[in-house]
Amino acid sequence: MTEVAYPSFYFLKTTLHEIFHVNLHQKLASMDTILQNVHLKAPTLIVLLGPTGVGKTALSLDLAEHLNSPVISADSRQFYQALPIGTAAPTKEEQKRVQHYFVGNLQLTDYYSASQFETDVLLLLDNLFQNHETILMSGGSMMYIDAVCKGIDDIPTVDEKLRADLKELYEKEGIEPIQNQLKLLDPVFYRQVDLQNHKRVIHALEICLMAGKPYSSLRKNKIKQRPFKIVKIGLQRPREELYERINQRVDDMMTHGLLEEALAVYPFRHLNSLNTVGYKELFKYFSGEWTLDFAVEKIKQNTRIYSRKQMTWFKRDTGIRWFHPDNVNKKYIL
Repeated sequence: MTEVAYPSFYFLKTTLHEIFHVNLHQKLASMDTILQNVHLKAPTLIVLLGPTGVGKTALSLDLAEHLNSPVISADSRQFYQALPIGTAAPTKEEQKRVQHYFVGNLQLTDYYSASQFETDVLLLLDNLFQNHETILMSGGSMMYIDAVCKGIDDIPTVDEKLRADLKELYEKEGIEPIQNQLKLLDPVFYRQVDLQNHKRVIHALEICLMAGKPYSSLRKNKIKQRPFKIVKIGLQRPREELYERINQRVDDMMTHGLLEEALAVYPFRHLNSLNTVGYKELFKYFSGEWTLDFAVEKIKQNTRIYSRKQMTWFKRDTGIRWFHPDNVNKKYIL
């Protein structure tokens, strides 16, 4: 079943808003009404999404408890066991409160993709829906959410040796020889891609070489049907409010040990899993290129930039219903 905005989920505009402003008994009664609407003949995946720092984790715990559902994390950096602080992963206490999947399940050296996530989550959902009518997925990794909800093109897995060879070529000779190879093997995608985005250019060439055919021929962009309904709830805040939260969260991360966490993984800085905001900035401090204060400010700045990219991506999806997190009166839910 394709993911659409179902008329029966009118609560996303009305009832859900109302239950966050009434007393406990009214709230639970209203939630029961919601659940009756959600449980319509087919299992349902509720996707709680939004930019980094908006407040997804707190609300996901409340919703999961009321839905009697585990939480499937759709934050691709929370997958890595060694990065709990810098990725704002659910704490041990929060994971005891609600069962989480795809949190701390990978090592830094593990290769993982949105395509693998799609496969793994669909298998998990098939199992979870045997005992749950509604499952909650929460996160902000755009491609990973789309992989589950819409499907991803069948792209071959890239051989590690090929990936290493192309990385070495790029580091020694720059992007031009890779651009030239891509132009030869896939002139269609060569004309479409930002040629200065070395990651995308290298990835396209990897696929061309692995598949033995143009990358563009594999990009179908067709939405796959799912055997469950999908409801998307987006959280958003005014930009300045979100930025203040991001800045404060970075300060809190530093207080709680982000510097030490980054130092522990510094020997693995060449890995793709660590090419992420919060770590690459501190690596420049460790190497002597930046001061600590400057590195922290860059973490804040780059996190704000990433939040804008997330919202740009999400806003293209007209099936998302948007709310301000502070509409939730947590003292009544708890």
